[in-house]
Amino acid sequence: MSIEKTQPLEYSTEQNNLNILGFWIFIGAEIMLFATLFASYFLLENRTGSGPSGEEIFTITPIMLETFILLTSSFTIGLGVHAMRLGRQKAMQAFFAITLLLGVCFLGLEIYEFTHYVHEGASLQTSGFTSILLTTLGTHGAHVTFGLFWGIFIMMQIKKRGLTPETTNKSFIFSLYWHFLDVVWIFIFSFVYLKGMM
Repeated sequence: MSIEKTQPLEYSTEQNNLNILGFWIFIGAEIMLFATLFASYFLLENRTGSGPSGEEIFTITPIMLETFILLTSSFTIGLGVHAMRLGRQKAMQAFFAITLLLGVCFLGLEIYEFTHYVHEGASLQTSGFTSILLTTLGTHGAHVTFGLFWGIFIMMQIKKRGLTPETTNKSFIFSLYWHFLDVVWIFIFSFVYLKGMM
């Protein structure tokens, strides 16, 4: 007795496969963007001038909360994709909604963090360190913000059209994007925050 393997719906057409390949190429460009920001950060992290250093402005509690929230959102979007592959539209929508809610919480903490830094005298104009720090964090935050709007748009399409090859393909690509943001955050957490607090 042979068992026939079927591809997930998001891979079911040639166009869908091309869309996913194209997105991986886009991720490659995004990796170069963040690699440039990290390289600039490593060059400027000790250029504090008369401004504060990372050790002076970084506080562990909001950073750990941001990390926990974003990593949890990566787990929930994975559950959403799993539900999508099982054809469970309501469960998928629920997990995507939880993911986006966690993204909003993350952004709220990041805005609080930016306010704290400015209050401590760390602005874009203070020093090379604060300039590249805020640019790197702001670029990641802008990507999360874009992801929130993208996710809402996809959820609206799923509600209107259901789970089709096109909507599942878009949802899967969005999940790759969200996982990418989490990976970038792990690098920020490790090489910006933890290193800066030592």
